[in-house]
Amino acid sequence: MQLALFLVLSFVSLLATIAFLSAGARRLLGLRIGRTRALLAGLTGLGAAALIGQAMGDARKGALITVQISCAVFGSMAFLALAEVVLPGGRITGVVRWPQAVRRRLARTRRYTELSRIAVRHGLGRWLRGRNQAAGPQASAERAQLALSLRLALEEAGATFVKMGQLLSTRYDLLPPEFVGELTRLQHQVAPEPWTEIEQVLTEELGRAPSEVFAAFDREPLAAGSIAQVHGAELRSGERVVVKVQRPGAKATVERDLDILFRICRKLDEHSEWGRTVGAMELAEGFARSLHEELDFRVEARNTAAVRAGAGSSAVTARVRLPEVHEEYSSPRVLVLAWMDGVTLGSAGPALPSDATERDALAQQLLECVLEQIMLGGVFHADPHPGNIMLLDDGTLGLLDFGSVGRVDRMLRASLRNLLLAIHRSDPVALCDALLELVDRAEEIDEAKLERALGRFMARHLTPGVKPDREMFADLFLLVARHGLSCPPEIAAAFRALATLEGSMELLVPGFDIITRAKAFARTQLQRKLTPKSLGETVVEEALALAPVLRRMPRRLERITNSLEHGRLGVQVRFLADERDRRFIRTLVHEVLLTFLGGTLGLIGVLLLRTSGGPTLGQSLQLFQVLGYNLLLVSSVMVLRVVFAIFRAQR
Repeated sequence: MQLALFLVLSFVSLLATIAFLSAGARRLLGLRIGRTRALLAGLTGLGAAALIGQAMGDARKGALITVQISCAVFGSMAFLALAEVVLPGGRITGVVRWPQAVRRRLARTRRYTELSRIAVRHGLGRWLRGRNQAAGPQASAERAQLALSLRLALEEAGATFVKMGQLLSTRYDLLPPEFVGELTRLQHQVAPEPWTEIEQVLTEELGRAPSEVFAAFDREPLAAGSIAQVHGAELRSGERVVVKVQRPGAKATVERDLDILFRICRKLDEHSEWGRTVGAMELAEGFARSLHEELDFRVEARNTAAVRAGAGSSAVTARVRLPEVHEEYSSPRVLVLAWMDGVTLGSAGPALPSDATERDALAQQLLECVLEQIMLGGVFHADPHPGNIMLLDDGTLGLLDFGSVGRVDRMLRASLRNLLLAIHRSDPVALCDALLELVDRAEEIDEAKLERALGRFMARHLTPGVKPDREMFADLFLLVARHGLSCPPEIAAAFRALATLEGSMELLVPGFDIITRAKAFARTQLQRKLTPKSLGETVVEEALALAPVLRRMPRRLERITNSLEHGRLGVQVRFLADERDRRFIRTLVHEVLLTFLGGTLGLIGVLLLRTSGGPTLGQSLQLFQVLGYNLLLVSSVMVLRVVFAIFRAQR
């Protein structure tokens, strides 16, 4: 009976000790842990105390009991800190995922090796090693050769890097003209997937065999890209359709390449001034969002529907046909569109109208369609190259592939209209105001200097007889960057769409003046806004928006005048009113204080251990030694707390 009672008391004491050690370590580290980690932390602390006790010997155990307790707490803390590093949050699923993480790392390493070989094969190795560029007249020729090598390397690297290059081709403020001109030529044609692979994707997405949905399906694709390929088909109803099918493994390939891009951009952002200036991480994040949208064909279906809805209210835009989506057959990896009879503009050739007036009318309709999408609808086709524009059999034009679209909010659309009107009036002051509304401006900017620069820009590119070209867009972006301004991605996408459209217009009407026509479009839109009906609608909208403010205004004015009359008007400014600011200050003070106290106690502990003499607690143990050991352990606990807090903040 006494033995059983002794065992029960011993077990209860052991549990209490384990609970005490785990609770103390948890509170000191500021962690929330489960039962398993609490038990293991307590057992680790007991083991550390036992080892220290065994090393001290029986003669010193009583005198150094506080050292044992401190070692037990420190051991529990060290275990929890190490466990948090290995298994964040204490989730055992982290261990299960280790093999998968190792496989991803190996795949990433193989991809790094492949990309390195591609770079070396195309002659980029000497520039990656930091070779100095030539100066003087040779610099332009060398940049042109480097730009060509870069384009060929990106095309071989795959879809992700091709699309990244296409995005960079719009950043005239970041890259020299040689690179911009070369990157705009990026294309990536790949061999089509076997029919068995495509059939499997169709079966998985449709939930049944393709033969049960389609009366006929062309196994040979009409076109094949890196992300998807397009097939012709016929529904059971007899309607001819186009089926866009995502390539198997496309998403995994894109995710792997995006991981590499994020790592490269993170290094640029951390270790280079250029990377921080251009916002490498923000650029990569925006690119990743756009690419993820392209991987989900439901987004393309919504984009197409949104643009079609905007086109329905415009007689001009309605002349350019847009594909109709069969949503009942569409999914994240399959998109079914109505068939449009015709050929792409890039391969139209002899099919183009022989009459110059007809071609000019088609070009004008296409330009007004894209401008209305940008400035009125807010959702626009971001890549209107000749392969995405069709010349239909009935003589009209059609737009394809709304996987890449831009979105411009209402305020930016108003600023864009003001920009075009300022260009139309050749007014550098109004152009400066519109540009400052459009871009992200710095805190301090010399507006007079910016106005003079814009005046020189207009005199160079916007005078009668001067044909606008890509150099105009490059000069505008460089001017913006030179004055500490940054162009929002939405506006950069709009300018890229217009620059791409200008190249498509050359196939219809060589020498088509897109800027002059855009100015005429802005003038027409202004005239529509100035009609009595439009003015009345605008006045009503503004009055409805101001009505709540106007109702509150008399009461607020009365309060202000009453306070002025009685001398009670004042301004209250609360320091650190935000709880996040107060929490940051508290954390900073705590960490600094712990660091100072830990260092001080450690230093005092070392001095006490080196001090001879003083009271003795046994034959070979002095009081100063006991205090020194305890202070060193307390210092270690504090330092471990600070180091762990820093580590968690970085995580």
